[in-house]
Amino acid sequence: MTEVPYSERSAPGQPGSGQPSAAGTSAGVPRLGVMMYTVLEQARADLEGTLDRVAAIGYQGVETYGLVEEFGPARVRDAIASAGLELSSAHTPFPAGSRAAEILDASAELGAGVLVWSMERAEFDSPEAIRRGAERVNEAAERAAARGMTIAYHNHFAEFSQFFDGRQAYDLLLDELDERVAVELDAYWAVLGGADPAEVLQRLGARARLLHVKDGPAVSYADDVMVPIGDGQIDWRRVLTTPSGLRWHIVELERLHIDTFAALQRSYDYLTGAGLSAGSARSVR
Repeated sequence: MTEVPYSERSAPGQPGSGQPSAAGTSAGVPRLGVMMYTVLEQARADLEGTLDRVAAIGYQGVETYGLVEEFGPARVRDAIASAGLELSSAHTPFPAGSRAAEILDASAELGAGVLVWSMERAEFDSPEAIRRGAERVNEAAERAAARGMTIAYHNHFAEFSQFFDGRQAYDLLLDELDERVAVELDAYWAVLGGADPAEVLQRLGARARLLHVKDGPAVSYADDVMVPIGDGQIDWRRVLTTPSGLRWHIVELERLHIDTFAALQRSYDYLTGAGLSAGSARSVR
């Protein structure tokens, strides 16, 4: 499969309170959500039905992606609420530059409190490129804060695979980012970049608010086929029991060779059955 550039992932997205809750239904256990990229094709065909199916499995929330452009923020907000789900976050471009007001207006109508996005791979080619990219993120954080929203940074693998004078690009980035910028750690891409996500979480502490949970061979950004959580190469028990500030575990399965909802069900069963994530008592089998 051809690699998708980071920048091609775009969409404002989601309702509820917008701010991640401090804990799940079990004391101290982060709540379990779904990244809507996982079911984007299904949602484009049947938004409300897809969200209902996600809720019926027992997931508590969603991170939106690619839906506002299709349906508008009001319909997406209402559909999430009608399904009994919460908004963990919205995966949407950084509100900086000429589109800042447009992105913030759509996110506000959606009810999003946390806006998540990434820098491009080329922005990790040098320390200077990292600094320039961080300026854009910091502009977004400033603009978002003025509207009562938080920016969270989502990694891919270049942040961890690149080193300059012995320092990891991710650490250089964190040094440059405004302290108001939270972190959504994608543990799978961190592994692909050569990092230990448990160690990264330990370093991040309270700054880590959200975690993307995906599983597979952890070999190729472009070609890896995902599997239900617990069936791949990631030691999720070790990662998810690392003390951190995480409030949401967000399952994202980008490429699958099995039915998407079956994979989401098996992932839910593994994560909640092991007591690693908090699902909903309304789960329907």
